[in-house]
Amino acid sequence: MDHFYFTRHGQTTWNVANKICGATDVDLTDKGRLQASELGIKLSSNEYDIEEILYSPLIRAADTALIISEMTGIPARPEPRLTEQCFGRWEGTPRDGEDFAKAKANFLDSFGDGESMMRTGQRIYNLLDELKTYDKTVLLVAHNGIARFVRSYFEDLTNEQFARFGIKNCEIMRFDFKE
Repeated sequence: MDHFYFTRHGQTTWNVANKICGATDVDLTDKGRLQASELGIKLSSNEYDIEEILYSPLIRAADTALIISEMTGIPARPEPRLTEQCFGRWEGTPRDGEDFAKAKANFLDSFGDGESMMRTGQRIYNLLDELKTYDKTVLLVAHNGIARFVRSYFEDLTNEQFARFGIKNCEIMRFDFKE
């Protein structure tokens, strides 16, 4: 495969409440389901060559992927490595908290009972290495944090650029593997 697509799940209740979701299972809002449907319509066009959807098993990403799959007929399956990073003690706290921003700068911290940035990056990079060998084009349906790791796989980022990068709910991005 020479490229793949990535999207973030639709809006969630905790997105609206400005809370860190992490690995906590949080439902889509009605707007989030509508965003997924709108993306399904967009992906039904001939502009995209997606043959399979791989999605995070967390409910917000799974529901988004299954709505898209139902609308497009593209087969979908869960990929556990796409699960959002667990932010441990920070889950459910304000996304824009100053203490959390400082904690995220330490890529080796597991946030108590969570997962470090380094471990999350390892599983995402391993998945992307495997995708290079696929013979079909896929859509990854995952999370904002996972989008940061995907982007960092393709381009050098400072810690600050990494932390600031974000993708909107149901925004689609294309990533091309270099030869």
